[in-house]
Amino acid sequence: MPRPFITGEAARLTSRRRVSSIRLGDVQPVSAILPAEAQALLGVLFDLDDTVLDGGRLTVGALEALYRLNEAGLILVGVTGRPGSWGQVLTRQWPVSGMVTENGIIAVSKTGNRISVLDRATSGERRERGLRLSALVTELRANFPELEPSDDVAGRFADYSFDIAESKIVPQEIVKAAALFAKERGARVVQSSIHLHVSYDVDDKASGVTRFLSKVHGIDATAAKFRFAFVGDSENDAPCFAAFQHSFGVSNLRGRPSILPRYRASQPSGAGFSEIATALLDARKRR
Repeated sequence: MPRPFITGEAARLTSRRRVSSIRLGDVQPVSAILPAEAQALLGVLFDLDDTVLDGGRLTVGALEALYRLNEAGLILVGVTGRPGSWGQVLTRQWPVSGMVTENGIIAVSKTGNRISVLDRATSGERRERGLRLSALVTELRANFPELEPSDDVAGRFADYSFDIAESKIVPQEIVKAAALFAKERGARVVQSSIHLHVSYDVDDKASGVTRFLSKVHGIDATAAKFRFAFVGDSENDAPCFAAFQHSFGVSNLRGRPSILPRYRASQPSGAGFSEIATALLDARKRR
């Protein structure tokens, strides 16, 4: 019998225990970034949950950090597993150029007061993938009744997400079995710190945001690698840890990312993001 779901403080303690399993190797403190490297940056890319957000909430300190980075002339782009509908709202409200959502599949850009949704699939392709995804979700829910949809699933354009650690903890053996089940049916599977995502698109966070930077800002992938910093917290951020030379993790870095960030903050979530922003801005002022 699967063990019961864990909620509340027990869930948070379980998440903290997962953090301790990461081997940090040669990850450096954020203060180690060189002034010349920080001064060469054009922008900062960042995950949302457990990176900028604390338990889904935006703190004053994290919001202030976003504004400080923006006022320094840096391009800001969120890169998240959250829905495209969130991207539309946050792109309007935050000092960002746009949001790359649903783990790289759907991007949202802002030009003046106009918000545009960028999806490289045609309407016919999106319809066909939606039907396949709906059939897969039906199978998954029948075979793994412990999986329940995340509460943001209605706002998604291209993927489907199950809540595995946002409001309750689903045992990892069930998550792994469900992921294997979906992969055997040709789906792409991504696990974040809170959700299990399934889709029939091939993009990840790195491919999605490099395409965004090229399309919206005319910056190619090679330039982006050295001139953008990325901040994340989880194993689904590994593609961006690999794609960007200046990669940062907040202290609550969790899961088993295949590639670790180059730098790690001493603080978690929004406080860690603010620490990273301060370190970058201070380094940009030094000679």
